[in-house]
Amino acid sequence: MAAESNRSDVATPRAVLTGTGIAIPPVKVTNSQLASVMETDDDWIQERTGIVTRYYVEPGTGSAELGAQAAKAALLSAGIGAEEIDYIILATMTPDHYFPGSGTLLQEKLGIGPRPALDIRQQCAGFVYGLQMVDALIKSRIARKVLLVGADVHSSLIPFSKASWDLVLGLTQERLSAEELEWNNRFRHLVVLFGDGAGAMIFEATFEQNGKGILGSIVCGDGSQKDILFVPGAGSLNRPWVDEEMIRSGKTVPQMDGRRVFKLAVKMMPEVTRQLLEQCGYGLEDLDLLIMHQANLRINEAARKALHLPLGKVHNNISRYGNTTSATLPICFHEAVQAGKAAAGSLVAFTALGAGLHWGSVLIRI
Repeated sequence: MAAESNRSDVATPRAVLTGTGIAIPPVKVTNSQLASVMETDDDWIQERTGIVTRYYVEPGTGSAELGAQAAKAALLSAGIGAEEIDYIILATMTPDHYFPGSGTLLQEKLGIGPRPALDIRQQCAGFVYGLQMVDALIKSRIARKVLLVGADVHSSLIPFSKASWDLVLGLTQERLSAEELEWNNRFRHLVVLFGDGAGAMIFEATFEQNGKGILGSIVCGDGSQKDILFVPGAGSLNRPWVDEEMIRSGKTVPQMDGRRVFKLAVKMMPEVTRQLLEQCGYGLEDLDLLIMHQANLRINEAARKALHLPLGKVHNNISRYGNTTSATLPICFHEAVQAGKAAAGSLVAFTALGAGLHWGSVLIRI
């Protein structure tokens, strides 16, 4: 087993994971339910994505509320009160409002006083970036107990009319018009992928020399790849920020080049994970568990094979939840622990790739 580079540095605290929690919203939606408003079916979706179900919030629930639910569960797991948290990081691409960010809204919902509350926007790689920030905050002694939350409400981005939503949710049996069906079909490759969810982790500073904590990280960003997944409308590049034409033409809905995303994810997630393990003095044989962003089961299977990892060293749950963006890593890890795949002392790598382009990997001994 490799020796960690800072094990002998007693003056530098390490960020140790002490609690996890998740929040899954109440509205379960199957592939067949989505097929009621688009030309698709359960077999088509499962074959291409591995997704069977996803969950949506009730209207009026935003990422701050969902994140607060996960945070409360993580605090309970860690055995500490919310007032002990001295720094909050919230990763989300679906904030409650354009501004302010949802970090302070989460702080208010936890019933605690003013403290640093930071929103970060790295989309599907948001939680990986957040883990690196936790490490930096604790090592620099800026914070001793950090709450990291990933929360996204993708149902807010789905461009369905009320009639489509009513049909999906079984509130009506009335068939859609040809025009509305055509509109929904335009976005089916995106709609079937995403769900709502939140996950949270508590990290605390420790000087104990037991090898536990965040060991290292590598994160990257490359704007030259921005066009593979982005929203062309609704932003400061436009004047006004948003208008009726943008909405009518679908420019406020994400656009994705699925083939390029697939190729880059299959290449970059294994690549950055290998680099990180080497940087920390480990090999793939030392890794106990790999948690990958849950965007597509085919991507994760290809990445696992590229790393020559056995099935038992990877955990996937995309079949139940779909892509919850910044929440996929904490939800997946929480369930892997429950499944007995990450006992105390395990070496765990977290890796993700998302719009930006952003990608990275973080190594933790739990």
